[in-house]
Amino acid sequence: MMEQLNGISYLERKPRIELDKNPLLLLIHGYGSNEEDLFSFAEDLPDEFHVISVRGIHTLAPEMYAWYEIDFINMEKFNNVPQGIESRNKLVEFIDEIISTKNLDKENIWVFGFSQGAILSYAMALNFPEKLQHIACLSGYLEPDFTGQIDVRIDYSHLDFFISHGSEDAVIPVEWARKAKPLLDQLGIKNEYHEYPSGHGIIPQNYWDLMAWLKK
Repeated sequence: MMEQLNGISYLERKPRIELDKNPLLLLIHGYGSNEEDLFSFAEDLPDEFHVISVRGIHTLAPEMYAWYEIDFINMEKFNNVPQGIESRNKLVEFIDEIISTKNLDKENIWVFGFSQGAILSYAMALNFPEKLQHIACLSGYLEPDFTGQIDVRIDYSHLDFFISHGSEDAVIPVEWARKAKPLLDQLGIKNEYHEYPSGHGIIPQNYWDLMAWLKK
């Protein structure tokens, strides 16, 4: 059943194993999708996780949402940067609210983002590193408009990234995705990068590698 908090609609799978404070796993879909998309992961996720799948705050069409709009002009794509920054900040506020409301473990927060959701996941982690611990960025890239100037004096060492991308991705070029690992390495952030012979999506091997990273 759909619920809403801090202006964001979401689906949830409550933990099958109740702890004093359960970990949160937040699922953030891509452009033109909805909260049902990544929620299909929920059944495979460990029983102790409180799984939340959020819906983009901008409606594109029935059942199609975005975290920020994209304008297509002469074959070029232009992000609506103010909307993206607003969504980034609203998602961080949402995490604070859901932790408080559901009594979750603020020291064990996981975020899985796909495409636009991955772009914002990078931005959330690098702008608000104290809010997150484990981040999976699937078919996304580091967008400077949303990460801003990264402060190298900040201790990012507690963060842990899983990054994956299709080498034949026609939506977000794999060259863009490859830029993340060198930067994360420079910042002392634990990460693993995977590339697959696929397009803009998650093939079975990608999914299995993601689950293996989660469970280890």
